[in-house]
Amino acid sequence: MSTKGGVTALTRRNYRLASDVDKPRSTGIVNEKLLSDYLHHVFPSTKQGPTVASLRKPLGFQDLGSHLEKLLAEGEAPEALRDPFAEGRLGPQPVVLDHTSGFEGLLFVDDDLLGVIGHSNFSSIRATTCVFKGKWAYEVLISSQGLMQIGWCTLSCRFNQEEGVGDTPDSYAYDGNRVRKWNVTTTNYGKSWAAGDIVSCLIDLDEGTITFCLNGQSLGTAFGGIKTGPGVAYFPAISLSFKESVAFNFGSRPLRYPADGYLPLQDPPTADLLKAHRLLGCIKNVLSTSIDAQDEKLLEKDSAAWRLHGEPTVLIALAHIFNHFAPLMCKVYLVEDVLMNFLLGILEGGGSVDEHPLIQQLLDLFWLLMEDHEVNECLKQLMMSLLRAYRFSPIIPDLGFQIHYLRLTTAILRHEKSRKYLLNNVLFDVLRSVVFFYIKTPLRVKEAGLEELIPTTWWPTHFDKECELDLLVLQGKDEREPKDESSDERLRRRAYERGCQRLKKRIEVVEDLQVQILKLLLNNKDKTTGEASRYIFLNKFRKFLQENASNRGHPTALCPPEYMVCFLHRLITAVRSSWDEGSRKFPSSLSSEDAYVPPQLFYNGKVDYFDLQRLGGLLSHLKKTLKDDLASKANIVIDPAEIQAASMDDLDEDEESGAAQRPFGAAAMGGALARPSWLSSPTLGRANRFLSTAAVSLMTPRRPLSQPEKVKVRTLAVEQRTEEDIEGSHGNDGLLLGRPQEEPDQPIADKSLLEIVDGIVMMYNLSVHQQLGKMVVVADEVHEYAVALKDTEEKIARCPARRADILEELHKSQKVFAEKLNHLSRRLAWINATIYSKEKMLDVYWLLCVCIRTIEHADNTASLFAFTPEFYLNVAMNAYSALKNYFSPANSMDELPGYEETLTQLAAILAKHFADPRIVGTDIKDSLMQALASYVCYPQSLRAVERIPEEQRVAMMRNLLAPYEQRPWAQTNWILVRLWRGCGFGYRYTRLPHLLKTKPEDANLPSLQKPCPSLLLQRHMAELLSLDKDMAASFLNSVLNQLNWAFSEFIGMIQEIQQAAERPERNFVDTRQLKVCATCFDLSVSLLRVLEMTVSLVPEIFLDWTRPSAELLLRRLAQLLNQVLNRVTAEKNLFDRVVNLRLPGLESVDHYPILVAVTGILVRVLVDGDAQGTSRAASVLLSDPCFQLHSIQHLLGEPGDSSGSSAACRPAAAAPLAPAAAGSSSERKHFSLHAYADYISLEEKQKVEDMLEFLTEESKQAAASTAPTSEEDLCPICYAHSISAVFRPCSHKSCKACINQHLMNNKDCFFCKATITGVEDYSKPPPS
Repeated sequence: MSTKGGVTALTRRNYRLASDVDKPRSTGIVNEKLLSDYLHHVFPSTKQGPTVASLRKPLGFQDLGSHLEKLLAEGEAPEALRDPFAEGRLGPQPVVLDHTSGFEGLLFVDDDLLGVIGHSNFSSIRATTCVFKGKWAYEVLISSQGLMQIGWCTLSCRFNQEEGVGDTPDSYAYDGNRVRKWNVTTTNYGKSWAAGDIVSCLIDLDEGTITFCLNGQSLGTAFGGIKTGPGVAYFPAISLSFKESVAFNFGSRPLRYPADGYLPLQDPPTADLLKAHRLLGCIKNVLSTSIDAQDEKLLEKDSAAWRLHGEPTVLIALAHIFNHFAPLMCKVYLVEDVLMNFLLGILEGGGSVDEHPLIQQLLDLFWLLMEDHEVNECLKQLMMSLLRAYRFSPIIPDLGFQIHYLRLTTAILRHEKSRKYLLNNVLFDVLRSVVFFYIKTPLRVKEAGLEELIPTTWWPTHFDKECELDLLVLQGKDEREPKDESSDERLRRRAYERGCQRLKKRIEVVEDLQVQILKLLLNNKDKTTGEASRYIFLNKFRKFLQENASNRGHPTALCPPEYMVCFLHRLITAVRSSWDEGSRKFPSSLSSEDAYVPPQLFYNGKVDYFDLQRLGGLLSHLKKTLKDDLASKANIVIDPAEIQAASMDDLDEDEESGAAQRPFGAAAMGGALARPSWLSSPTLGRANRFLSTAAVSLMTPRRPLSQPEKVKVRTLAVEQRTEEDIEGSHGNDGLLLGRPQEEPDQPIADKSLLEIVDGIVMMYNLSVHQQLGKMVVVADEVHEYAVALKDTEEKIARCPARRADILEELHKSQKVFAEKLNHLSRRLAWINATIYSKEKMLDVYWLLCVCIRTIEHADNTASLFAFTPEFYLNVAMNAYSALKNYFSPANSMDELPGYEETLTQLAAILAKHFADPRIVGTDIKDSLMQALASYVCYPQSLRAVERIPEEQRVAMMRNLLAPYEQRPWAQTNWILVRLWRGCGFGYRYTRLPHLLKTKPEDANLPSLQKPCPSLLLQRHMAELLSLDKDMAASFLNSVLNQLNWAFSEFIGMIQEIQQAAERPERNFVDTRQLKVCATCFDLSVSLLRVLEMTVSLVPEIFLDWTRPSAELLLRRLAQLLNQVLNRVTAEKNLFDRVVNLRLPGLESVDHYPILVAVTGILVRVLVDGDAQGTSRAASVLLSDPCFQLHSIQHLLGEPGDSSGSSAACRPAAAAPLAPAAAGSSSERKHFSLHAYADYISLEEKQKVEDMLEFLTEESKQAAASTAPTSEEDLCPICYAHSISAVFRPCSHKSCKACINQHLMNNKDCFFCKATITGVEDYSKPPPS
């Protein structure tokens, strides 16, 4: 007998069972007596007594068929005695959900009518079968732990979007989300459920009780005395909120937790079960028996050593068995109860899966002796049962259940033909196969056995400003020990660490099995039975990514992010293993440590990126604008007809995207549409029924895969690609077609692995990063409870003994906090092992390095860089953020290999691309700007920015100094401020003085980091502003414009807030308005600090009047500084009143930050400069009509005298307001720099005093030397300065300040609208 691909080439289709004609040949295979003994041994009768003797007559193949049928009929109930309708039950069999009339709201229901997903506020659905007598049970597999009410209802119950099961008189429900039971009213009941739990719903209509169980543990009787009697029957029912999902088991599969005395609503297939077990017994007999033809006897042997050698006697016997066994193995109940348990029993002995070849032999038998459709259905049901069992198994300390099911899954997938069938048709098409790579986090640590595994818990007890030492230990890093730790705490901590290590080792066993499964799917050598597994997996994986990338608007269709996280880590491990295996065979190729994705994947059309945005915009637009570059640099020619087709395609997509935004119920579509594989209940097939009370329709699908680009190569849709299309051959570069000249001509790795790595990066961007951020919450909760516990213990120590009542309450609180910390610390140990371990951190770091290298290679292609998908930059920024904020301080970033170099590479990318004209997307540009702003807040990353080449540093500073108009400028300004913070006047603080007593929301925020100025980047800024006069003037004018806008907006808003506060009725100020107000204030302060930075680094911009715009800039600066001072320092002013209100949201608004920033500028121009500069600055400041000396005196807390001002002019808006809220303000202590000794140095205070003395003297001299001015000599625009300029050619006149400011925006004369061609100095001629 020939074999092919490890499978014997014999099937039931061409094998005829023995007949009388074949008798001589078939019985001649072995001795007739030996054959009879063998067949009687394999097919023993179950009957006892004389009948057995009669059956022991010689048995040959010609009689085997009838003999086997008699055996299978033994014990089977006569047809007449079978009762299809058990007493006490009404309704059809099988029991399913009533998708025709028994629902309310919007729902997705699975193909099998057992899984359901809520798609409206509160949807309800019931089953098709009801019960009115007896004891009945069904199970619900919880897929999501949200708001659901599960139980029983009668036909008379009417539900709506607000009321569901349990909210009407004759309905009863259990709600594990809120831990309550419902029957019109609600009371506490049961335990909280989690995704992966199984709820058993039991009803005893004889006693009138309803009970619920969670994972087989009874929660107690929920309801007693329920209504029974004629006309009353109860249906299984559920109400669930949006996106929640479950799967029902009414008995179509064996109940996971059967309850004694309770029957499943659906009858088990008893007769088929009996047959299946008997046939399985026959198969076991075949496996454990061998024929010794030489000695003519039967031998017992170990079935584990059985091999399919092709003996005719054995094959014919098995063929008879499978003639009956094969059809039974297409039924889910029998597969789960009979076949899966049999296969699991084979692996129970332990050892590696390789040590159990019997499963491979049995699968060979399946493919040999079963019809293709039978083995296909059997494998499908087997994998579905395995996945369901894996997902819904309870967590025990050694994870034994999960390991058991994963071992069998691995054994099945080791079989080549089975693996390829499952990959092609089941794993990504029917199942949520990603569940196999997920390790669920237990919410109930007691039931998960973590108390035994981690008997001793520990949490931080010392809280300094950083809290890092304790957090290091809590999250698993034991190299450093907290200071001031008692011996008892040290023992507890070390015991906790040992428990964490034990847990981690158990979890690693499961992770290793999951990686083994992926390695089997990534096998590219199994080509004997068709296309290698890796290429099937790659195409399915790409389709999986498309569904998740294209269905962002449909949450029910997305892969849950917690699955994505685990899948990503296992896939990285498997891919890197395959990559390094290939690099060992071909030393010239790169190792996985140096992996990157070549840029040609982004533009040659071989890989579909769906509708994901490119850095340069839409793909169709890039093909039009960059077609010449593609031709010259990559030898790719785009057909003009395709460009036109792509343009029309974009229009169609716009129309379709508009239609997709309409409600699903509005689009009733016919036909068998492709459905996302994730649109399913916990484990089963795709949901293709969308239920609505208005209509029942199919789900509206997303747009199918876009057509591949028509480049001058053979391109195919994802599902049609073969190995040759991906890897290439005979001069065909496959996925790497179109290599640009800048890209090195060296092998990287298998091209299929490159595309998988590309998919991994996309996966991280889709949902993994978001999920990593969510799980940090547990560590934050531990910290909060630990602080609360310590605070409670301190209160207990301080509480007087006579207050027993207070002590009792405090002890209760202490107990609650300690219990919560015991629970959370064990749960955190699990999360750290599964999500934040050192190995997981290295995976994310590797991903960061892949993105950095990919961006660098793509950047080298010049204009073709625009084809790079945006998500590469996003993942580079987010992966760094995750390493810094989510994994640290549990694992130090400094320990990552090559971390300093990686930081510098990322700094270079941010510095270069935040203003890259090739990047057009607003969102990605904002993200780059924010990432750079965060980067310069931390010393380590700021030093990395300083390490990039000088040319790139200077270019970055030039981009930061570009004019602020026509672009987002707030983040740019923030970056410049961070480079200065620590050098400015009184600008060495981390938090504002008045906020020190309040707790920050997040101490890790960039704005709360210690000052770390960069003198190197300041020097670059000074050089640029000094040498490029036009850029300096343009930059400073834009800063002054934005300062004028921001401060004016701030003043306008606080006026509205004050007016609202003064009204007698109770008012609530919009929190959004308060936030915008605080933002405008913060922007004003930061702009003032940039001006301080500029005037300190390059004072000549303002004070060297040989520069064309210096005088104008100085006058504008003086004007704005006076405006700010007058608003903030005036007695009983608006600013004071709003600050004293202390409104939530306006915490940052205070005198100190803005007054100190203004003071820094004034000190620099009036005290620190040379004599000529200070004289010019003083004259400009004093000549401003709004200058008031008492505003300067206010800085030192000295009572000012407004009469000493150089001008009596005061802005109308600064006049005192009605004294309505001024009482507290008048009693308030005046602001003074003397009160901030910890923030203002003695030298700085002395400079302010010198400045005040200097201005006082200059003010007196100016007042004495100013001659009275007639009205004719005053500027006709401002009436504050004397006429000092004459316009050409029209000869109209004004002061220099007015005309200079006017000419910034307009070239027309104030008076006659003639175009001004020049401005000349004007001095009044002496009287004749």
